[in-house]
Amino acid sequence: MSGTLYVVATPIGNLEDITQRALRVLAEADLIACEDTRHTRKLLAHYRIERPTISYHEHNERERAEQIADRIAAGEQVALVADAGTPAISDPGYRLVRECLARGLKVVPVPGPAAFVAALVASGLPTDQFFFGGFLPAKSHARRARLMEVRALAATLIFYEAPHRLAASLADARAILGERQAAVARELTKLHEEIARGSLSELAQRFSREKTRGEIVLVIDRAEAATEEELSRHDDLAAALERKISQLEDEGMDHRAALKRAARELGLKRDEAYRIWMATRARRT
Repeated sequence: MSGTLYVVATPIGNLEDITQRALRVLAEADLIACEDTRHTRKLLAHYRIERPTISYHEHNERERAEQIADRIAAGEQVALVADAGTPAISDPGYRLVRECLARGLKVVPVPGPAAFVAALVASGLPTDQFFFGGFLPAKSHARRARLMEVRALAATLIFYEAPHRLAASLADARAILGERQAAVARELTKLHEEIARGSLSELAQRFSREKTRGEIVLVIDRAEAATEEELSRHDDLAAALERKISQLEDEGMDHRAALKRAARELGLKRDEAYRIWMATRARRT
């Protein structure tokens, strides 16, 4: 008889945030597949659990997925854990789950902490509909393009971010999404837990001055529904902006300068003109 893959959520910081079921599954597993075996052994040692471990991370997951699935098919019970939180949520795990399912093997979730959920419920922003986008792209151009894709969603936006990119990402979010309320959740459930709330502009200014550390979740309020009058004005501005940019580029001006001048002549701020231009491009692709 084949075994089972248990996808086990573990604490994102505070070691008390683990379920009794998760502890039982870990204690009974034939093998624990870990993102970092050294990290997971600290958790196991805390709860006096001694079980065999194997590394399973982004650099070896294709090969390891087959090896681990072989062991499950042979009857072993395997627990999959990430360094923190729920496996496969911006962490390795997806390939192993898919491999097991493709072989008809049993996959059982053992739910628990997820940093983006904790950040959302404490943010003070709407929770009825939300979009989780994982990590934003590292480069500003790609990040702005990604933010443009989700700009019109009627859902609270949630992203993970690296500390050294936080200020730039907040500034890009302000430029692309417009002024919205947001929250920056840092080091959730840990000793230096902090949730900073405010407008995107306020948070961008604050974190441009402060050196930030730790695991970060960025939560941003949803887009407001536009009225028919606003939509009509937007379309008129988009058409006028596009005509002006084309005219200036035909006269030999580069795109960046043409966008800046067109915005000035139409009475728009450059960031607003950029959002309109990007939205026009997105509708055509």
